Amino acid sequence: MTTIDRDRLAKLLDAEQRGYVQRHPASEAAFRRAEHQFGRVPMTWMNKRAGNFPLFLAHARGARVRDIDGHEYTDFCLGDTGAMAGHAAPAVTEAIERHLRDGGGLAAMMPTTDAEWVAAELTARFGVSQWSFSLTATDANRWAIRLARAVTGRPKILFHSYCYHGTVDESLIVTTPGGGSAPREGNVGAPTDVRLTSRVAEFNDVEGLARELAHGDVAAVIMEPALTNIGIVLPEPGYLEAASRLAREHGALLINDETHTFSAGPGGATRAWGLDPDIVTLGKAIGGGVPIGAYGLSADVATRLQDRADLDLVDMGGVGGTLAGNPLSIAAARATLEHVLTPANFESMHRRSARIAASVRAAIEQHRLPWTVSELGARSEVRFRDPAPRTGTESHLAQDDQLDDYLHLFMANRGILLTPFHNMTLVCPETTDEQVAEYSELFDAAAANLVA
Repeated sequence: MTTIDRDRLAKLLDAEQRGYVQRHPASEAAFRRAEHQFGRVPMTWMNKRAGNFPLFLAHARGARVRDIDGHEYTDFCLGDTGAMAGHAAPAVTEAIERHLRDGGGLAAMMPTTDAEWVAAELTARFGVSQWSFSLTATDANRWAIRLARAVTGRPKILFHSYCYHGTVDESLIVTTPGGGSAPREGNVGAPTDVRLTSRVAEFNDVEGLARELAHGDVAAVIMEPALTNIGIVLPEPGYLEAASRLAREHGALLINDETHTFSAGPGGATRAWGLDPDIVTLGKAIGGGVPIGAYGLSADVATRLQDRADLDLVDMGGVGGTLAGNPLSIAAARATLEHVLTPANFESMHRRSARIAASVRAAIEQHRLPWTVSELGARSEVRFRDPAPRTGTESHLAQDDQLDDYLHLFMANRGILLTPFHNMTLVCPETTDEQVAEYSELFDAAAANLVA
């Protein structure tokens, strides 16, 4: 295997950073003028970028975006899954326009008949039968956690180390050497020590999961069927089945957070891998870019909750929001599920993503780099480790900020956008074979530079 020359990498990164600044004067100026936004951006995650400033958006359609300097990009970031249906998908745009034109309302606090269509479609795809809506997956996860605590009478939630469930306070817990736990580094304004509310195990560690469940105080195991936001970590054979069995043996519910793993297919990893959770949470992608989240309950969990006269599920119980389930979000979700993120489109997305992964593997082998590629349906990711990480902690330790920034800037300077959090590509229905080939050629060139 080739050892990366860090001095060479530093010079390559410096050249790409200088090129980035030269190419984007309008974005840099807009960033410098943004004095009244915290962090100079409307949402602080937008500061997760390889350059000295983020690119400012001018236009987005299909699998392409344009910045305010006039540069066009093939977008493999797709709003970090929020635009997995593609930007301004025609069916979604038409549904939004029709809804507004026909006076469908934006915040009426009244249900629409579309909501039952969306809930029934989600039931068909994910199996759980009773659905409620939110504006984000973070909210869906918060509410699912509250319901799990209510129905089990238990205080703690079990997470995987370096998992991702949005900004849920309880989830910011990691393992420590020797089998302990600690708050995740960098947590902002924690309301209490996370160890009071949560337990943690490593992904793919059956013994660790069993050990934490054995305390008897866990209301639910909430898990991504594959870790995503720390870099893709795939489940080892039998792990997900063991997690389901152990949760039920110890009286805990199982929650599948499919916010990112929805890329695995029309019913996410739950359907693709034959999983049987008690609760499913979703967000981002199901609205085609319009804010929405959802949580689905099994019939048993829904009945157990509804039979509890002591629970205020209607007013101040903490499981709702005024704009949740609003008519526009629901109309967008129906259009997205009915016309865009269909089984046929998932098949084409998976084929193109598999071509990306195959080409990247070929480049890694050709240049003898100690890297691997992880695939999750419509997304794939380069991992700077061989073999690929099998736990969240291993994935965290495998991160390489210099390599990340180099590949991001190399691609951005040549018209390709990647997910800013890591070197992940996501394919939408409008991604073309030509765009896949372009990415493959550029990745090979970026890798060649490192070993020249």
